[in-house]
Amino acid sequence: MIKKSDDKHKTDAQLVTLTLKNQDYYYYLMKRYESALMNYIQRLSGMNRMDIQDILQEVFILAYQNLNDYNKNFKFSSWIYRIARNYTISVMRKNPKYFQNISWDEHDLEQLIKSDFNLEDSLIQKIDYENLLAIINLLPLKYKEVLLLKFVEGKDYQEIGDILRKPIGTVGTLINRARKILLKEIDKHRAGEKYDGHK
Repeated sequence: MIKKSDDKHKTDAQLVTLTLKNQDYYYYLMKRYESALMNYIQRLSGMNRMDIQDILQEVFILAYQNLNDYNKNFKFSSWIYRIARNYTISVMRKNPKYFQNISWDEHDLEQLIKSDFNLEDSLIQKIDYENLLAIINLLPLKYKEVLLLKFVEGKDYQEIGDILRKPIGTVGTLINRARKILLKEIDKHRAGEKYDGHK
């Protein structure tokens, strides 16, 4: 019989090991990541709650089916985020209405502005949150998702690299490019110019 307190002091890796012996322990991994992954999928896709719940269910199924392949040298959080990211993007590509439709609230945008992303403090006075979100929405996915992972989800460069399967140097380059493009587009917005797209 598994006690409800059994998961509280166990690491993710320990819970994975226990789950491979007794699938009932997987419940604790799901509960540990349910809320974070729901928020991540919602911010990445802008989907409605029902679609997000469907995706999350599939993510947990995929993760369980591939649990033997989990490498304990990496964070379990990065591993399951990668599964969530890949499956969500797969669904988005099959349903174009979801693309370019990230959904961040004002708190998320404040985290971006006030982070070490180094957007000037005066940006809050230069542009409102609705227009800032609209500009971010127009960025290519590769820039949006690094901004999301670093400044909203709070992942470090190593975790982002593990989630996206990119070298840390590439992650840094993407973040720097995203910052430059975002600042440029904010200035253009203020001047009444339109976004011209960036690859």
